[in-house]
Amino acid sequence: MAARLVEQDWNSWLAGRDLTHAGLVALHALRDGPRTQRELAAASMVEEQTMSRVLDRLQRAGHVTRQRDAADRRRLVVRATPAGLDAYRQAIDADVANTIVTNQLDDPEAFRRMLIRLIAGLLANRGDQVPGGLTAPPRPPAG
Repeated sequence: MAARLVEQDWNSWLAGRDLTHAGLVALHALRDGPRTQRELAAASMVEEQTMSRVLDRLQRAGHVTRQRDAADRRRLVVRATPAGLDAYRQAIDADVANTIVTNQLDDPEAFRRMLIRLIAGLLANRGDQVPGGLTAPPRPPAG
């Protein structure tokens, strides 16, 4: 229930900026330059049809442009606009999801350690490795 409530608050914050979580993931993949729609779908781990709908919304909001590839007219090349990169940067810098959680806790660091222990244990039970970034020190708060 806690995860769903945080997700709802996070989605509400994004919606106020003409973004969705899927759109934010797409902008993340575009932060270093243009990609094809197929590459974006793969990077976002969604089907191309799903990515097409995400990009429709991002384009209507002015966050991306799509153009036919001159070398292969079947491919669409997607570029983040300056407004899209700005929206992405604002979402990352605001660190909203983290703030939503930590504002409710007396000891956010203890909670983080417990979550990492839970995730690491669940991954180990599945035979998966713990991502290195998971155990890295937390980012300092934005500001």
